[in-house]
Amino acid sequence: MTSPTARTLPPRPVAIAITGGIGAGKTEALRAFARHGAAVASSDEVVHRLRRDDDEVRRAIVARFGTEVLDDWGGVDRAALGRVVFGDREQLDWLEALLHPRVVREYAAWREELGGRPDPPRAAVVEVPLLYETGGEERFDKVVVVTAPPEVRAARARVSLDGRERRLLPDEEKVRRADFAYVNDGSLEELDTFVGTVVERLLA
Repeated sequence: MTSPTARTLPPRPVAIAITGGIGAGKTEALRAFARHGAAVASSDEVVHRLRRDDDEVRRAIVARFGTEVLDDWGGVDRAALGRVVFGDREQLDWLEALLHPRVVREYAAWREELGGRPDPPRAAVVEVPLLYETGGEERFDKVVVVTAPPEVRAARARVSLDGRERRLLPDEEKVRRADFAYVNDGSLEELDTFVGTVVERLLA
């Protein structure tokens, strides 16, 4: 039996996380969810915005790494910062400790704002590259893992995979823990069909 308190609660979008390795196609999967009516957000985009617009984050990064990681306009240069942290696990851990709590807060505020709308979306989907590695799956109702063969991911990626992949869980472990998994080695139409099926199953 549903309690009176539960009946008065506002509708809450189903919280879905997309994760997977570099070059697997997480961003394309996120776009597919948007086409199927979900509200979507990208953790990477939140991180980029924090580095660009958050003065506290910028000051902390400069204090740690120096002005060498700034661009000509005084903003944090993503490529320059990457060259520093991706070759040094201690520095990368520090940067993630700086950014991760802020990303979580932004996602929580976004999801609360969605739920407070007069006509909230039925699903809120977030692309989270380091979902399992940070214990982030606890914040979501369902997890979708997108994988692809190594040669396919290497062809799609714009950066070397070797250094950045070492800290990621193996795809096999992610698939084992996920609610839905998809091998993204085909067309965008096939990916869209998979996403449509996931949406139908979750919102039926």
